[in-house]
Amino acid sequence: MNASELCSQISATLPSLFECSLAPYEGVRVRTPMMYPDGGIVDVFVLERQDEYVLTDFGEALGWLRLQSASDSLSAKQRLLVDDVCRTLSIWLARGQLTLRIGKNDALGEAVLRLAQAVVRVSDLWFTFRNQTLQTTSDEVEEWLRERKIQFERSAQRRGRSQRNWRVDFETRWDNRTSMVFLLSTGSRSAVSRITEHVTTACMDLSHLKESQSDTIFVSLFDDSRDVWRQEDFSLVEQVSTFARWSQPDEFEHILKPQ
Repeated sequence: MNASELCSQISATLPSLFECSLAPYEGVRVRTPMMYPDGGIVDVFVLERQDEYVLTDFGEALGWLRLQSASDSLSAKQRLLVDDVCRTLSIWLARGQLTLRIGKNDALGEAVLRLAQAVVRVSDLWFTFRNQTLQTTSDEVEEWLRERKIQFERSAQRRGRSQRNWRVDFETRWDNRTSMVFLLSTGSRSAVSRITEHVTTACMDLSHLKESQSDTIFVSLFDDSRDVWRQEDFSLVEQVSTFARWSQPDEFEHILKPQ
């Protein structure tokens, strides 16, 4: 079976949201509707062998996760969690790649879905470790909001145009203003671009909330206690939100409580 025939076979077993095309080197690439935490698209590659199909992510999931680590490598705890994902979904981890082998008569569409799910679950481990960094600063922000008697909801879930649910770290209310606050906090320079891109994508996907509620604003609150941020990071999120520094709480308060 040539690559075009393989692509046609895969497309026939999956919804139209899955786009199949020839891969750059061999086999076919299935572009799924699933996404990495920063909004990147999850791809699954299908290779045909003599008596089986090999599905792989070509190492993209673990590569993405490593970029979020301060040491550019996975910790022992992260490796254990990745192994757990693989065991749960019966996926092989070989040479840094998430891999699934199936017979020629097995359900190819189901295998694509399973591998894509594994990629998403591995990349979502980022939240487990990012949340540990965020937790202390989030607690400080929560205490600060209470002291200033600003109503808020922590970790609010809001649905975007894409039907994806996004977590808003704090949704505050003061008079007629609603502020959706995204807290950007990390000790790793290598994780900065992923975090800013994640917030930028969230604001763009949730923009319909500002259109339907003119008193709603997005706020990107940078935990600048660690010297990992650069001007280009601030400039990126300023395109879609109001920029604030946690080291300047008076300015942050003025944003939430306009005169």
